[in-house]
Amino acid sequence: MKKLTCLLVSLFAFLLLVNEADAQMGKRSYINIGWQFNAPISNQFVDRAQGYGAYIQSGYYVTPMLAVGTFSSFGTNDEYYPKQTYQLEDGAAVTTDLYRSIFQTPFGVSVRMRASWCEFQPYFEAKIGAEYSLQSVYMSTFISRVSNWGFYVSPEIGLSYYPFHKDDVGFHFAAYYSYSTNHHDGFDIHGLNNLGFKLGIAF
Repeated sequence: MKKLTCLLVSLFAFLLLVNEADAQMGKRSYINIGWQFNAPISNQFVDRAQGYGAYIQSGYYVTPMLAVGTFSSFGTNDEYYPKQTYQLEDGAAVTTDLYRSIFQTPFGVSVRMRASWCEFQPYFEAKIGAEYSLQSVYMSTFISRVSNWGFYVSPEIGLSYYPFHKDDVGFHFAAYYSYSTNHHDGFDIHGLNNLGFKLGIAF
């Protein structure tokens, strides 16, 4: 009987601590959605940083600090190349200007660890999943395209800011690095490295 009483008291105390921590940390789920700026790194195909992207990520806190979730995003980086002469594989040559474009859309699952200081909730997040990528070359008379899949990983640090109330709508900011194993010899794609940041709304 004494052991049962100790167990019940301990369980009650634990539930009080969890509820207290939960009240301090904020809501048990999150949705972040917004605009994404992406900069390719060591990419011979396209290396121009641009903000043609968007993201959505959501999750549920299984403890007051630890959440599991899902994510998806897309981004396009384009680069213009002035007119020059290109040697083709069949021995012919063509003189033209062109655009190169790379489209990336990763998706998968995530684990997030947060802290809390009143309306500020900084976090670290680890993402893992797959990435679909489409690489395109636009010339004056034709388009050349290839697509490929790769394994995707991305660490992210961010901040959710709730200026009105920690359970209300707020703002979201994050910075990330990502790597995927997408590969294509013809377009000199040997893995895709990116740095970027996100600005959006936190629900």
